[in-house]
Amino acid sequence: MRTYKFFFSLAFLSTFFVLLSCSSTKNVQKNAAQILKDPNTFRLTEISTDDTYGYTPENAVEVGGSRQSEGPLNERRFLNALTGPNGERVSYYRAGSCCPVKSENGLMGTAILDNYRVTWENSKDTVSIYINMYDSSYLKAPKGFGIRE
Repeated sequence: MRTYKFFFSLAFLSTFFVLLSCSSTKNVQKNAAQILKDPNTFRLTEISTDDTYGYTPENAVEVGGSRQSEGPLNERRFLNALTGPNGERVSYYRAGSCCPVKSENGLMGTAILDNYRVTWENSKDTVSIYINMYDSSYLKAPKGFGIRE
């Protein structure tokens, strides 16, 4: 009888922790989900003070969405939310994929980043922005950009 209770308790605890981990993952994803300004644009509310945010593979913008087949759409939603430093409309193109990074949500523990080249009217340079569609976190505009009203 004791063995039965032990295995029942063990099975119950295992099930509980599996459900808890799935639940917490969903909550993290739900909490990290961004509010949309419109179907093609995230609503951003602040500009990062971190010089590396979005500009380095190690500190890529995490837009998420790959599990819902919205990764590329979320990348565009993020970029559509940006303006140049003085409110200029930005233009961008995907330069390609690069830079494998560790990610529990990526293939075999690895996510591949997308690199976008971004510019705006009268800008002197084209800026590289690194975006991770496998992971999600609170989104900000990279330093040097503005936010679309």
